[in-house]
Amino acid sequence: MPTDLPNLLTLSRIAAIPLLVILAALRTPWGDVAACVVFSAAAITDYYDGKIARDRKLVSAFGRMLDPIADKLLVGAALMLLAGLERLSPWGLFPAIVILLREILVSGLREYLAALSISLPVTRLAKWKTGFQMGALGTLLAGDTAARVLGIGFLPIGIIGETMLWIAAALTLVTGWDYLRAGLRHAEAQDTARATKPPGHS
Repeated sequence: MPTDLPNLLTLSRIAAIPLLVILAALRTPWGDVAACVVFSAAAITDYYDGKIARDRKLVSAFGRMLDPIADKLLVGAALMLLAGLERLSPWGLFPAIVILLREILVSGLREYLAALSISLPVTRLAKWKTGFQMGALGTLLAGDTAARVLGIGFLPIGIIGETMLWIAAALTLVTGWDYLRAGLRHAEAQDTARATKPPGHS
């Protein structure tokens, strides 16, 4: 049910997006701090909604449908905010593009495979990718301005965030290729089965 705790946590990630946009758009140091906190809290729910659902046996079709959607909306919103507010360097745009395109690719693959009643399992490497990706986006939303008001202005927060984003993009390419191969393998199997099916059989 949508009112189960895991599903409410998932919905909270979507609900956090408008607040994230408003805080980042303020372009103030404390607004950046708050945007980082909101994003980080929303990102953490991605771990706990699945854990709670499994532990309490509350796994639902609604949750399986909404969870990846909420993740992609949150990541997409953060990437567009960073790019639109010029919080990324020209080099930082490249990993952002890679990550966004990978999310679209995987969404398309999941939609195709769902029609075949096949699911794409989340690999351990994909979990590492998510960790670096969420950490990078939270760091970049805070930025150097937030670091200064928090008394850690000596740290190159922007550089740290973009480095993490590059690592996430590299992992994204690897995991995206793994998912693409799985999709192509199933598509080839479907085409082969269709080609070898005797005429007149449905």
